[in-house]
Amino acid sequence: MVEQCVSNGPERKTVAKNGRKERKKTETQRRTSDRIKSRQREEKEQLVRKRVQILDGQEDKGNPRKRPNVNATEDEKEKEVAMAERMVNQVLGSTEVQKEVTLGDASGAGGALPDKSATVKVKDTLRLFNKFYLQLVQEEELRCAKAKVDKKVSQGSKKFLKGSKKSADKSKKEKPSEDGDKKKAKRPDLKAITKMFEANATMYPEKRIGDLPGISVGHRFYSRAEMVAVGFHSHWLNGIDYMGQSYRKGVYHNYTFPLAVAIVISGMYEDDLDNAEDVIYTGQGGHDLTGNKRQIRDQKLERGNLALKNCVEQCVPVRVVRGHECASSYCGRVYTYDGLYKVVQYWAEKGLSGFTVFKYRLRRMEGQPILTTNQVQFSYGRVPQSVAEIRGLVCEDISGGQEDVPIPATNLVDDPPVAPSGYTYCKSLQIAKNVKLPANVSGCNCQGTCVDPRTCACAKLNGSDFPYVQINGGRLIEARAVVFECGPSCGCGPGCVNRTSQRGIKHRLEVFRTPKKGWAVRSWDFIPSGAPVCEYIGALVRTEDTDHVCENNYIFDIDCLQTMRGLGGRERRLGDVSVSAINSFDGDDQKSESVPEFCIDAGSTGNIARFINHSCEPNLFVQCVLSSHHDVKLARVMLFAADNIPPMQELTYDYGYALDSVSGPSGKIKQMPCYCGAADCRKRLF
Repeated sequence: MVEQCVSNGPERKTVAKNGRKERKKTETQRRTSDRIKSRQREEKEQLVRKRVQILDGQEDKGNPRKRPNVNATEDEKEKEVAMAERMVNQVLGSTEVQKEVTLGDASGAGGALPDKSATVKVKDTLRLFNKFYLQLVQEEELRCAKAKVDKKVSQGSKKFLKGSKKSADKSKKEKPSEDGDKKKAKRPDLKAITKMFEANATMYPEKRIGDLPGISVGHRFYSRAEMVAVGFHSHWLNGIDYMGQSYRKGVYHNYTFPLAVAIVISGMYEDDLDNAEDVIYTGQGGHDLTGNKRQIRDQKLERGNLALKNCVEQCVPVRVVRGHECASSYCGRVYTYDGLYKVVQYWAEKGLSGFTVFKYRLRRMEGQPILTTNQVQFSYGRVPQSVAEIRGLVCEDISGGQEDVPIPATNLVDDPPVAPSGYTYCKSLQIAKNVKLPANVSGCNCQGTCVDPRTCACAKLNGSDFPYVQINGGRLIEARAVVFECGPSCGCGPGCVNRTSQRGIKHRLEVFRTPKKGWAVRSWDFIPSGAPVCEYIGALVRTEDTDHVCENNYIFDIDCLQTMRGLGGRERRLGDVSVSAINSFDGDDQKSESVPEFCIDAGSTGNIARFINHSCEPNLFVQCVLSSHHDVKLARVMLFAADNIPPMQELTYDYGYALDSVSGPSGKIKQMPCYCGAADCRKRLF
């Protein structure tokens, strides 16, 4: 469990204790769980019926999923329907529990709330998509690494080949390489979409008109695939998403189909004119797919074009998403939801290239939040480019040059403004005199960088798998019980992927003052999900030595062992771990086992992690890491990104308090309000 600073009011009177949630398993919770399960079963049955309706001979060209054979016989249709129903039932039955556990882990909250808000469900869906994406990226990285090794071996063997035999062998050896290049062209994000469909994990599998709950104006998607995964826009390539004829039988039976529900404006057509509130949108089809934006044939009034025309005639609004170049996104673009627009007019004309194109005038509906994007420029927020541009600067670098990247502090709240004080900054753990770290363990024999998880000794400790992928400087695929990294005794170098958390702070972070939460932390840079943010640094001490301290609110219990065992109400994380330390704890009773032996005290000395606040919907999660030794009671505590975090968004993690779990010296239960502002805020920190 973790004790850490929670900001409470301008004077920063803060108390917090983190860990995974300590929940009391009451009869009320079990009854609530039964009601939820009953509702889930009903939803599953409804979903099966809807899937069967879609497969029942209705053509829906706007649906990216597999469509039925419209020319099939009645017997063939019945077989398709039965097969689809069996598949849906099988997927729902086998993945529901796994999905719930996985998503609960990533948040760091330690368990799903009985009723999540739509905003949290969207986050959970995107976290699952990112997990699938990173798993597939890892598969591709391993395949490429193996191909590279095989190529070196084949090149070495060529030196012993001569004459015609050498030429014949050369052609045979080159052929698999060509196949490998073809495999490399398959995008992991599109494969991740397939996994989402197979797991029935798309949040909105059925298309809807209007806003989607949980996705507000200004929401950013970091790829088209993310939009598909949520169900916000069901095409990863087409600009117009629409309902097909299969929707005539549902709640929209009074409409004429096809009917558009969303469009993406990304500058792919030369005839587009985007003036933010008023848009001239070019229909789909007829343009050169090589990317030069030119039309090469006439467009036809069908599919998406016909769907937009029907929106004009039936006064149906569409969701508008704008795409902008973004170096941080793996696809090179970021997509922002800009709200609902009415399609007020359409016409056909000769385009700039001389071919017929359909034009649609869209006008933004009133009463929505202001636009976050425009035709020319996309801005995440006011991200300073230098120290000179920082408003309210009170300290240029709180680390005093210790970190590779300066950490400024700003204060636009207090008058006069003050800088963070009352502590000494340090970037490495300070070991107490009565704490002895274990000796360095033997490491792997890999050279340069670890490549093969089947032979790397450190990877074997992680279940014969590397927990990280190389992209973006290293990203953790998913939260684990504990991560074993390569250490000082390993043969690999500092660039090894299995040393990702050891490279220090790499993002431009800022400490800033808030009106109600005291000091807080945000990043000037985009932080991709799974990226390490910082380590929790302070004095490594025995927990018993802090029992007499009442006003120190920056203590973080190292509860890796307790979490792995699921003690004290903690939620166990899934994952293969091969270490004898888990079963060698010599506690005499349940009480001693449930209380961590060591903790990190950042009260008088610490790093930027001491300023990171609590949130009931955090964008960071806690991960215990071992490298130089394998004693889980002395694991390093790292904070990783749980989501794709845009610049200037506050960084937070869940302190994990159970309500009514904190008592004062007199034994009276303490209460502290929570000011995180999350949609599912518990209103109280403890």
